[in-house]
Amino acid sequence: MEGTKPVNKKLAAALSGGAVLVLALSGCGDDDNEKLNSWAKSVCDDVQPQAKKIQSANAAIQKETSDTSDPKDVQKADSKAFQDMSDAYKAIGTAVDKAGAPPVDDGETKRTNAVKELNDISASYAGLKQRVDKLDTGNQSKFADGLKDIATELDRLSKSGSNALQKLEEGEVGEAMAKQESCKNASAPPPAEG
Repeated sequence: MEGTKPVNKKLAAALSGGAVLVLALSGCGDDDNEKLNSWAKSVCDDVQPQAKKIQSANAAIQKETSDTSDPKDVQKADSKAFQDMSDAYKAIGTAVDKAGAPPVDDGETKRTNAVKELNDISASYAGLKQRVDKLDTGNQSKFADGLKDIATELDRLSKSGSNALQKLEEGEVGEAMAKQESCKNASAPPPAEG
């Protein structure tokens, strides 16, 4: 019988893939467009604490895989991590929305698509939290099976949904974001991933 430990490791791996969506908020290059730099600073300043929240959620799930954790502890850690992820993606969506359209060609479409995508990701994590909260922690086998389903969904979530964000961060926008200290800090990978 497979315990919760291998399944939760799979969950942690899938979660770290999801964190890449936010940590992709950096590019490279240089740009002198003041309006664009101002827009990028506004977004990056708001994104930085959310990126840290996502890294912490990822670390919390990984921590519960480091020993033979009780299903109740795993459930509690995963539930909180999913809630934190949901809140963080929602806040990033709000930050992008609040900043308005970046002053580039098709900026409004890029902003609208990115905000929708971030809100969808937020809703997906909220759904995963509800699912993990309903798992039967009294039955190790059922709990492990439930976690497996959640890990599969999380893996799917981490592989999808970053197209609009990537489009938002293309070209001049990515270059402007790369110049912002707060985006540089937000994009630093967690030490374990490095």
